[in-house]
Amino acid sequence: MVKLEVRKVSKSFEGKKVLQDISLELRRGELVSLLGVSGGGKTTLFNVISGLLKPDEGAVFLDGEDITGRPGRISYMLQKDLMLPYRTIEDNVALPLLLKGVKKKEARLQVSSMFPQFGLDGTEKQYPAQLSGGMRQRAALLRTYMFSRELALLDEPFSALDTLTKSAMHKWYPGVMEKIQLSTLFITHDIDEAILLSDRIYLLSGVPGRINGEIIIKEPKPRREDFNLTPEFLEYKREILSLL
Repeated sequence: MVKLEVRKVSKSFEGKKVLQDISLELRRGELVSLLGVSGGGKTTLFNVISGLLKPDEGAVFLDGEDITGRPGRISYMLQKDLMLPYRTIEDNVALPLLLKGVKKKEARLQVSSMFPQFGLDGTEKQYPAQLSGGMRQRAALLRTYMFSRELALLDEPFSALDTLTKSAMHKWYPGVMEKIQLSTLFITHDIDEAILLSDRIYLLSGVPGRINGEIIIKEPKPRREDFNLTPEFLEYKREILSLL
């Protein structure tokens, strides 16, 4: 079932076209990556999908409903965790509910039930400075989930993490996605990350940005521990490099 559809979206700024005729879809439960070089329009596309920008042409559909230019329907997580340092982790995560008018006590109850699933049990009363980078990203992902429990747009969420922490997040995130039945559209510049995480990869390149390829990753999930060392992985990488 198609959860999100972007249909023939184009966008310009001050007469300069940034996106040209972008079409893609995200099915329920999938993790789909947008892979490309900097300046290709990926973040602009996310701003259109989330409703923060209105496209010059085209439309965005969520569960078949036209949500073009209507913010507040899809959660969107930026590269930095953006945790408020003076709030506990519990209250940081509860922010989307508080902004929707949920009472603080009820908001805390709702988020606390999700802490174990995100590997955050016991951190509720701690502050961001007391957590590692990986744990803060988990908290930021949980906050994103509390905004919209079905679909998340993630803009390079693991790029600022060190190599070992990033590797741990790559193993953790697909599992938690499956548990909470979340669909994810994921921006990355990292080819290895895209292959490791994705069900499908859209390649976005050129100026203006265009979709110039789609790669289907057939390796079943959860991925093998040594998948990134296999001939199949290297073949996916060669194919992507030839298209970018």
